[in-house]
Amino acid sequence: MTRTDYYNSPTAPTPNSIKVAVSALVRDDQGRILMIRRSDNNKYSIPGGGLEAGETVSEAVVREVKEETGIDVRVTDIIGVFSNPGHVIAYDDGEVRQEFSICFHAEPVGGKLQTSIESHEVSWVAPEALSSLDIHPSIMLRIEQGLNHGDTPYFT
Repeated sequence: MTRTDYYNSPTAPTPNSIKVAVSALVRDDQGRILMIRRSDNNKYSIPGGGLEAGETVSEAVVREVKEETGIDVRVTDIIGVFSNPGHVIAYDDGEVRQEFSICFHAEPVGGKLQTSIESHEVSWVAPEALSSLDIHPSIMLRIEQGLNHGDTPYFT
């Protein structure tokens, strides 16, 4: 399924759903960030996805990171809650979501890099190399908050 992200755009369609999503800023022992290139919009992103019934948000983080990257993680802290009504995501099946994502810090504990149906590319990226990647502003905000804002969770 493909998606189109609208960010503070007057041409964005009206949302018809909100789904709890999670994402993770995972850093290795060299400080590099675990990144994927999404298969649905071809942009670079930190791993994440939707919460499923019967799981906690931290279980969802562990599952999503493993599914998209092959890396096993342990959730260590919360970065923030991102719920910008100006970020609208339209899917080709007619669903139009308002952003609602809880982002966490997580550390790698095992696994090996591998792509999935949701990720064309998986890699460890040095923070200084992020500017060379096509990253949606909402994902860049999560990364910046995770890298630069200590113990105070972000929320909108």
